[in-house]
Amino acid sequence: MTYMPLDDRYSRMKYAYCGNSGLQLPKLSLGLWHNFGGVDAFENAKSMLLHAFDNGITHFDLANNYGPPAGSAEITFGQVLHKEFAHHRDELIISTKAGYWMWNGPYGDGGSKKYLVSSLDQSLQRLKLDYVDIYYHHRFDPHTPLEETASALELLYKQGKALYIGISNYSTEQTNAMLRLLQQKHVPCLIHQCKYSMFHRDPETSGLLQILSENGVGSIAFSPLAQGLLTDRYSMGIPKDSRAAKSHGFLQSGDVNDAVLQKVAALQSIALQRNQSLAEMAIAWIWEKGVTSVLIGASSVNQLQTNLKALASPSFSSDEMNRIEQVLHS
Repeated sequence: MTYMPLDDRYSRMKYAYCGNSGLQLPKLSLGLWHNFGGVDAFENAKSMLLHAFDNGITHFDLANNYGPPAGSAEITFGQVLHKEFAHHRDELIISTKAGYWMWNGPYGDGGSKKYLVSSLDQSLQRLKLDYVDIYYHHRFDPHTPLEETASALELLYKQGKALYIGISNYSTEQTNAMLRLLQQKHVPCLIHQCKYSMFHRDPETSGLLQILSENGVGSIAFSPLAQGLLTDRYSMGIPKDSRAAKSHGFLQSGDVNDAVLQKVAALQSIALQRNQSLAEMAIAWIWEKGVTSVLIGASSVNQLQTNLKALASPSFSSDEMNRIEQVLHS
């Protein structure tokens, strides 16, 4: 049966201009870091992608090594793109990245021109595309001159293999330096992707968000729920099947201590008074800080739909923002 997207999909989403560009991004973007790899159920991945588009999510965020195995998330997305989304390519913003390990040997990691050019060529083959909308350098590489990385991004931009250029996981100082180089090359930096949430405020406290605003660069936040801490998942301790219960991963049991749980409980109380979940409030709080789009992940259509409810969040009063600040600084 041929997929037909919902006619009202664009009225279901809110959009914002990305920096000083003419490109609008959905307030919620879908990340394919987990649950879209070759080890995952294809039908579930496809269902999530279709549900996202049906609800106005037009931006799909990939990287060369997303999977597992590395590269398989791009293959999965490419399969859905060329079947279900075959007539909708011009309605999609497809982004990918390179910077972390992708293949063995000296040329499969970092920020060299060799790696960045080769990696994008491989990504385009997996996606079966001539270009991506956004190509990011995924992380600052201390072993490669920034000029070389900027030169690689310039080449790919001017070749038309990437319509826009972005950077990710760059510090404020590194961002400033890269923006200067790209400006000299007449290559606009569209967007910066950074880790940002109520529990991780470095982009705010370091001045990164201010630098981006001053330079007309958009922003997109990943890990907005702090690996699940900003949900009701840990309100009763650490569930056996949770991320914090696993011996590997970014969230460890030591991160879920009494002080954190007290903050979660206080934030939940504020969210309930706003008639929403903590997750919904946590996402809306990031928008309140001026971030262009919030990057969400999902393991099921139901989880994706839960995150979409954040779009109905009421505006924050100054009192609510002050109370949240008091909790976060307690």
